[in-house]
Amino acid sequence: MKSTSLYLFASLTAIVKAKDAETFAVLRFNNEAGQFSAQGRMDPIVSPGSVSTHSHSIMGGSSFNLTIEGEELLGSRCTNAKIANDKSNYWVPGLWFQSPVNGTFKKVPLYYMNVYYKFDATNDEIKAFPPGLKIVSGDAMKRTPPATGGYQLDPTQGEIQAVQWTCPKQDGNADRYPPGSDGTKAGLPDPQNKEAGAGFPIVNCDGYSSPLRQDIHMPSCYNPEAGLDDYLNNMAFPTPTSDWKADCPKGWLHHPHLFYEIYWDAQQFANDWDEDGQHQPFVLSNGDRTGYSSHADFVSGWDEETLQTIIDTCNAGTAGMDTCPQIIGGLNTDSCQISSAFPDPTDDWVVQLPGDNPLAGWGV
Repeated sequence: MKSTSLYLFASLTAIVKAKDAETFAVLRFNNEAGQFSAQGRMDPIVSPGSVSTHSHSIMGGSSFNLTIEGEELLGSRCTNAKIANDKSNYWVPGLWFQSPVNGTFKKVPLYYMNVYYKFDATNDEIKAFPPGLKIVSGDAMKRTPPATGGYQLDPTQGEIQAVQWTCPKQDGNADRYPPGSDGTKAGLPDPQNKEAGAGFPIVNCDGYSSPLRQDIHMPSCYNPEAGLDDYLNNMAFPTPTSDWKADCPKGWLHHPHLFYEIYWDAQQFANDWDEDGQHQPFVLSNGDRTGYSSHADFVSGWDEETLQTIIDTCNAGTAGMDTCPQIIGGLNTDSCQISSAFPDPTDDWVVQLPGDNPLAGWGV
C-alpha cells in the first residue's frame, strides 16, 4: 500500500511540475501526395449550411460537412490524423499561384502539414477539448499590415498577431522582405526571425524539404458561457503571468494551444516568376495578394479521454504525437478522403478563383 501511495504521489507531482514548463507533441497526417482530405467552398463555422465565399483546404475526420454540431465528428468513419481517436477537422484557405504572363491561377499543392499541440506552462489545469468546440484564428478580411511582423499573442498588449509566413532558404542571410518595408507595398519582416514575417515573402523559398510555410497560432482559453459555436467570442489567448506562465481568465477553461504549420509546394513554380525585390505571385483563395488574411479553423472531434491522456503523459515534441507512450485507440494509417459539397475546379489553370473572389492588396 505504501509503495502504491508513493507512486500516486509521484505521478501527481509530475503532472503538477509539467505546468512549470511548456511541453508539446506534433500531430501529423496521412495525406496523399500533394493532397488535403478535401478542398472546396465549405466552412461549417463561418458559413454553416451554405457555400463559403472562398475555398478551404481541410484535414481530419470524414464527417466534415456544411454543418457540424456537437459530437457529430466523433462518428466519422475515418480520419487522416495519425491518432485514431482524433476525428477533428483542421482547415485553412487554399493557396494559388497567379501567372505573371496571363493572370490565370493554378492551385499550389500541399507539401505537408503539422499541428503542434502545445501544453502551456500555466497555473491552470489544461483540459481536453470538448467535442464540437469551434475555434477560428486570423482575419479573412484583413488586407492592411499589422503593427508588427512578429507574433503578438499577449492580450494585454493590444491587437493579437497570430499569423505569419516562414520562408526557409538555402541562403540564410537573404532578405525575405524588402529592407525598410512598412507593409503597405510588401510584407513586414519579423524583427526576431529573419526567415519569417507578416505577409507573403518576395523570394522563392528553397529550403531543403522546407518550402513556403503558413503559420497560425490558435487561442487556448475557452469561455463556456459563450458556448461551443460562438467562434467570435468563445476563445482568447492566455495572459502572461509574473512567474513566466500563461493563464486563462477566471471561469474559463485552458485547452491545448494549437499551432498550425502548412508547408506549400510553392517551389515547383520557381521558374515561372522572376524575383524583383518587390513583388510575389501567390494569392490566397479569398483573393488576398498580401497574405495578411491568413487564417485557420478547428472543430474538435477528439475522444476526450485520449487527448487528456496525451496532455498528462506526453512530451514527444517533434518526434510526433504518434510516439506518445499512451495512445488510447492506437494509431491510424488511413488517408481518409472527404467528399466536397462545393469542390474546387479540376482544371489545371483557371481564369478566376473559386467563388470569383476579386484580387485585393499589392499590385492590384
